[in-house]
Amino acid sequence: MGYYDDHSPNRYQGQKGKRGGVFFAGLVGVILGAILVIILVPALSERGILESDQRAAESTDTSGDQKVIHQQISYDVKTDTTKAINKTADAVVGINNIQSTSFWTDNNNSDETAGTGSGVIYRKAGGKAFVVTNHHVVEGATRLEVSMSDGTKIPAKLLGSDIWTDLAVLEIDGAKIKKVAEFGDSDSLKVGEPVIAIGNPLGPTFSGSVTQGIISGLKRTIPVDINQDGIVDWQSEVLQTDAAINPGNSGGALINMAGQVVGINSMKIAQNAVEGIGLSIPINSAKPIIRDLESFGSVKRPYMGVDLKSVDEIPAYYQQEALKLPRDVTHGVAIRQVVPGSPAAHAGLEELDVIVEMDGVKISDVIDLRKHLYQDKKIGEKMTIKFYRDGKLHETSLTLTGDRMQ
Repeated sequence: MGYYDDHSPNRYQGQKGKRGGVFFAGLVGVILGAILVIILVPALSERGILESDQRAAESTDTSGDQKVIHQQISYDVKTDTTKAINKTADAVVGINNIQSTSFWTDNNNSDETAGTGSGVIYRKAGGKAFVVTNHHVVEGATRLEVSMSDGTKIPAKLLGSDIWTDLAVLEIDGAKIKKVAEFGDSDSLKVGEPVIAIGNPLGPTFSGSVTQGIISGLKRTIPVDINQDGIVDWQSEVLQTDAAINPGNSGGALINMAGQVVGINSMKIAQNAVEGIGLSIPINSAKPIIRDLESFGSVKRPYMGVDLKSVDEIPAYYQQEALKLPRDVTHGVAIRQVVPGSPAAHAGLEELDVIVEMDGVKISDVIDLRKHLYQDKKIGEKMTIKFYRDGKLHETSLTLTGDRMQ
């Protein structure tokens, strides 16, 4: 019968071998642990501190014995957009159109704000500052005020206004004016280029509003009915943008990413099925108008001295019987009246003459004639005209003036 001897020498040798292996494995573990500690301790320590600080910042102590650490993080964001806005925003102002009401009105104040719009301070000289806005913003005003970005209101004087281009220039005291806008080059704009609209949509409540978009189209032509008689009198050339332009934005600035004014916001196509079509007067087209309005109070344009009507607006019967046009001539501009002593009178033009060509350029209607006269000609220049009289084609030349009394 066998038995187990606790005092066997082999028993001690087995335990000794096992203890040596355990000791070696433990030593290796200690060394590896030490290496990991050396590598990770700085990162863990920093993270631990941050986590501890964060926990401390988030903790509260109602007893007041524990010190609570509050950590706030702020960001100073600067982009091309914010830089452009900061450069120009303070030069964009509000325009208040104040009109006198009847003496018998129930309102104790006989002056009321008939409308609001926006304007751009573009020049400062001689203690005065000059503001460009839209004609329709100041139309009918008995008094005008300019509202600054800080709420200050400054009385404004209307220097001049032009219904054809929808532009007007105001003069204000320049003592409190610190920022003047810089004009850019609208001819260098590209479709897809980012732009920013600044103005006061819907009045003072949203003053200084900023919207961003792109140039959606260049050299768009928009029909304009000047006297609201249902007949198009002019074709305005404008920039198209999808930057939001709402009522009250009129007269405000359309700027490029350099903070330069490239357009004066003028109107918006307001139809239920249309969205994102804003229109702006190119600044290169506006510059000569602004100069004339500031200097003369009106735009110096070439003058012919005639009252006109497009042939296509005249019934066919009168085209044959009154104007005596050849049947194949269905275009041109009929003269309804010639001002005595005018350039047209000196050139021999008469009532019922039909102008069909100017300087070799076909004239289809009144808009064509005005565009050629106002955009291509200058005061003092000569102009060659071809016209029909009693069914025969004639030619004459006249020298354009800028004075309606001549």
